[in-house]
Amino acid sequence: MELKRISIDTSKHIFTIHGVDPQEHPVLRREIRRTQLESFFVKLEPTEVALEACAGSHHWGRLLSRMGHRVKLIPPQYVKPFVKRSKNDVMTRRRSVRQRLARRCAPCHSRPRRSRPPRSS
Repeated sequence: MELKRISIDTSKHIFTIHGVDPQEHPVLRREIRRTQLESFFVKLEPTEVALEACAGSHHWGRLLSRMGHRVKLIPPQYVKPFVKRSKNDVMTRRRSVRQRLARRCAPCHSRPRRSRPPRSS
């Protein structure tokens, strides 16, 4: 199965995955547990992976990048417009996987950011 792009909803304990082939036809619809994500992506050929940018997505982005996947983090304000009705995880992933990912994607942080030390008065 050749995948052009995979979109992941990482907001819950069970991740929703949606993948399309080079003709933009959906070929992968799956829900997997957080613990199974790494073993699932190790088996796949490197492809483009889209995630909604949030604190946890940087962790998953770094992990997937080390496996050779091209990770795109989409700011939440650009994912939200794709959810018009049927507001559930599957519909969210279908819409975000169709959007143009070149538009204002955020880079993965190279390492976990630490909070700034408090300012001295």
